[in-house]
Amino acid sequence: QVQLVESGGGLAQPGGSLRLSCAAAGSILSINDMGWYRQAPGKQRELVAVIAHSGSTNYADSVKGRFTITRDNAKKTVYLQMNSLKPEDTGVYYCNANVREVIHFRYLEVWGQGTLVTVSS
Repeated sequence: QVQLVESGGGLAQPGGSLRLSCAAAGSILSINDMGWYRQAPGKQRELVAVIAHSGSTNYADSVKGRFTITRDNAKKTVYLQMNSLKPEDTGVYYCNANVREVIHFRYLEVWGQGTLVTVSS
């Protein structure tokens, strides 16, 4: 079994910063892409940022220049540094990972439980 455990959400003022973390645990052989998605109230879940095992990254246009995704492969952890936050960044942020598990060597798409980010004055 593989789990993703997120932390770091909360309340921030416009222009402020927050840092999200997501650690993978369980029967993991390897992890390919890791990413962050978000879902605002009344909207569909959308990609925020993704990072490959190699470190190459891709961002949604709405967060480019403000958010930075990084990962520590040894710790099986992905981070999202969010700066210059805007009210429209409010939502539940979900961690996602493409994981190869050790028991049957299958690739699994795994999601975290979500962490709430609220940007408001």
